[in-house]
Amino acid sequence: MQKVILFDLDGTLIDSTEAIIESFNNSFKKFGLLPPKEEDILVQIGHPLFDMFVNLGISKEEAQKFVAAYKENYRKIHTKKTKLLPKAKEAVKLAYNSGAKLGVVTTKTGKYSIELLEHFNLMNYFDVLIGSEDVKKHKPNPEPINKALKLLNVTPSNNVYMIGDTCMDMIAAKRAGIEAIGVEFKYTPKEELLKCVKMVKSGVFEAVSNILNN
Repeated sequence: MQKVILFDLDGTLIDSTEAIIESFNNSFKKFGLLPPKEEDILVQIGHPLFDMFVNLGISKEEAQKFVAAYKENYRKIHTKKTKLLPKAKEAVKLAYNSGAKLGVVTTKTGKYSIELLEHFNLMNYFDVLIGSEDVKKHKPNPEPINKALKLLNVTPSNNVYMIGDTCMDMIAAKRAGIEAIGVEFKYTPKEELLKCVKMVKSGVFEAVSNILNN
């Protein structure tokens, strides 16, 4: 049976930490505030931007203008200050050449996600991409995964996988009724990820290889 592999983006296929930190710092400074510590920002990655700012101390009434300032800076730098993670391109190509259907399910804005994947010549390998603007509820809610599967015309089964680096990815996969594999990245300590999923691989290539060998 054909396998389906859904990938998270930040921390799974790409490292956009530099662009994210710079854009957060820029938005706080724009409104005369001291930027948060880098580690406080990193633990928020995977949440929608609005929620990240609220979690970092900005009121809900003010958060949207911080999001707008963030995006104003981010769109200028995101391709220059984002890099592919080791063997990410090889992992996508391996999965694609195996005949699997591929998708991306991310809380990042879809527009920027597509631009980044096109920048790295990877977008053409994916049949679907679900970004933050495509759903009302985000991971760990299963809605983004459910929407991706609907667009792929696929029903949940043990041949459908979600690869991600946060517990939000793993919980969303379980709630959607599909398999989950974690990958190590600095946003979530391995010991925390193991509380949410049984299998954690060192990187996305190892995760894809495991799926294809099962």
